[in-house]
Amino acid sequence: MNERPIRVVVGCGYLGDRVARRWVADGARVIGVTRRPTRAVELAVAGIEPAIVDVTAAAPGWESLFGENSRPTTVFWSVGFDRASAATHHDVHVTGLRKLLDALVAGGSAAGTRVIFSSSTGVWGDEGGGIVDETTPPNPGREAGRVLLEAETLLRTHPMGPGIALRFAGLYGPGRLPRLDDLRAGLPIAADPDSWLNLIHIDDAAAVVQSLAAAASTRPLYVVSDGHPVRRRDWYERLASLTGSPAPRWDSSAPRTRGADKRVDPSLLLGELESPLAHPDALQALPGLLAS
Repeated sequence: MNERPIRVVVGCGYLGDRVARRWVADGARVIGVTRRPTRAVELAVAGIEPAIVDVTAAAPGWESLFGENSRPTTVFWSVGFDRASAATHHDVHVTGLRKLLDALVAGGSAAGTRVIFSSSTGVWGDEGGGIVDETTPPNPGREAGRVLLEAETLLRTHPMGPGIALRFAGLYGPGRLPRLDDLRAGLPIAADPDSWLNLIHIDDAAAVVQSLAAAASTRPLYVVSDGHPVRRRDWYERLASLTGSPAPRWDSSAPRTRGADKRVDPSLLLGELESPLAHPDALQALPGLLAS
């Protein structure tokens, strides 16, 4: 009789929570790692075994999770950055990830455990509207992108590697629509309105993780986007129209701290998925999201 797979989600936020719930529905034993006791209670109610761990602690205590009888089939690293914390991006995604990987090796999981790392298309900077895919050399313009690239390298070269790095485009979905509050307040958007915005619906992002965790074989790197980049002007004008917000205002002189200008090509991933994306076009998905 086959044993239930053990799947661990480190960071049960907007994406991690949805991945964990999908794995519970699949019948897996799912462990959700959080640093907040109140969040642990919520996970337990959802059928997810909570584990309270601070990934930035000097001794996080991973050893208690990864013993001989609890070797995970999959570990999904989806830790968000807490700006209120004293920890840096490097503390979280490089030092914290390394401690997790070392603990997996020490617990005998070097073989048989697939580690999936949530990265970002932010490892590319401003590409002048050009197309980027897995073969495009990274060119991060921000600290977060540089740290994520270092974390990808760590996973690829660690004994637990190569794992899978997923470079997600902007996540959107219920409760999360980029810059909606700014639009409603009439605040200017610090971006070039003719630059490109790359997006992936949260449910499709979770389905990608679920699919790759179950796949017989995978590649070490995928870019994850819906494959339909939209002009920022089109996105925000549509969003403003649907929400009764003022027409978007633009501050093109302000530093473009997020996204920059590029078109993400996810053809490699989409060609390997067994099922098509449920939301292949963000502009078409908007009305349904706002009506729900």
